[in-house]
Amino acid sequence: MKVICIGEMLIDFVCTDTNKGLVNGVNYVKKSGGAPANVAACIGKLGGEPVLVGSVGNDPFGAFLIDEVKRYAVNTDHVASLSTSTTLAFVSLGDNGEREFAFNRGADEQLNLDDATIDTLLSDSILHLGSATALLGGELGDSYLRIAQQAKKNGNIICFDPNFRIDLWRGREAEFRDICNTYFALADIVKVSDEELVLLSQQDDMAQGCQYFHDLGVKVVLVTLGPDGCLISQNGQQYIVPAYEINAVDTTGAGDSFIGAILFQMAKSAPGENFYQDDFKGFIEFAGKVSGLVCAKIGAMTALPTLPEVNAMTFVVKNKA
Repeated sequence: MKVICIGEMLIDFVCTDTNKGLVNGVNYVKKSGGAPANVAACIGKLGGEPVLVGSVGNDPFGAFLIDEVKRYAVNTDHVASLSTSTTLAFVSLGDNGEREFAFNRGADEQLNLDDATIDTLLSDSILHLGSATALLGGELGDSYLRIAQQAKKNGNIICFDPNFRIDLWRGREAEFRDICNTYFALADIVKVSDEELVLLSQQDDMAQGCQYFHDLGVKVVLVTLGPDGCLISQNGQQYIVPAYEINAVDTTGAGDSFIGAILFQMAKSAPGENFYQDDFKGFIEFAGKVSGLVCAKIGAMTALPTLPEVNAMTFVVKNKA
């Protein structure tokens, strides 16, 4: 089964001056990025069938991005090259792998899908909605909502990752929540960080926060807890799958590789009557290994492992008694 990833493709200019921030950083390395592109690349690197849907500028950066994702076996037939400049992001890193972002938005917001293209894309596929910029509106926002609504009508599996970026929504958090509620009502599976859970549900209690999403129709809520692992909430049950011991160098793309690894596994098997309930623990354990390997290197895509590389690695569960 295909996995459709729709949204931004962009250049990450990663500051190699650790702990300098974007104000004082001088040296930058060009990396391919964008959450949907990262997820698609992860799926392709593992051996899945990702289809990337987006738009880049008809410029050297856009050509670089298309060539780069093709290296990860990503289908780019639905990536448009437009006259607008390619979207850029500047990223600084701290010793703990945490990031600071600045966006220079361009072609990604001008993606425009017609109904025939949407129907073609949704044939025998899972739809992943993980764009950090699509919720800002524009033509991309319109296409994003239309493909989500059609997928819901068709009965496609829909995965939603809000990908909250404070630099895009500072002072507009309430608006972000309202927009996300539309997608929670469409989604089967939602991935949020523990901070996003509080922001979007307005609940400090994790169980109540998960229930907020379930009440909107979400079947499975995945809450990433950083070094503490991932909480799974499904069918009235909640449990935490612990994380692995890793040495984080760069967390850019960690969440994207995590959900990409989950979607890769979902696409290989049928959901069954209980929507993968017996499978999610294994899905999360595998995804933790993939994201752990990604965090150990710089770059969201260049750090992605192959399936044999994941299977060959030995991982130790963090804080295991």
